[in-house]
Amino acid sequence: MKNQAITQVIKSWEGQNKAIADIFSKFEEDRYLNEVAPGRNRGIYLLGHLVAISDLMLPLLGLGSQLYPGLEAQFVTNPDAADQPTPSIAVLKDCWETINQTLAGHFASMEEADWLSRHTKVSEEDFLKDPSRNKLNVLISRTGHINYHRGQLAFLTPKV
Repeated sequence: MKNQAITQVIKSWEGQNKAIADIFSKFEEDRYLNEVAPGRNRGIYLLGHLVAISDLMLPLLGLGSQLYPGLEAQFVTNPDAADQPTPSIAVLKDCWETINQTLAGHFASMEEADWLSRHTKVSEEDFLKDPSRNKLNVLISRTGHINYHRGQLAFLTPKV
């Protein structure tokens, strides 16, 4: 059984995911081909980035392999490049939904001890020194990461 704090963290993550999905259902696809601000990433890049980062949570949390490993190079390793081919918004929205449903399914079966155990990028020695380097802390930081990019995406809304 999960304690209330873990449940609240999961609900916060779910809320941020829903907010991103809502943003990407507001406008026609061409709106997301714009930079969120001059010299900044395009909306479509930010969605691809969020998909890829969420996908990387599967191996990081020891829940399996990435579903979309091809997105990592395009949306995490490399910066936004408008001259590079990009999956469509529709494809990325489907990936966003699938990865979040997959993660939510795993999260539903995780117990408190699972959440407080080490993630795969920290050694047992380092985890003993700092047990806050756990799976729950990964989810907390990823929730903040989603919210950060959500703030950037707000600039896609036309000024009234």
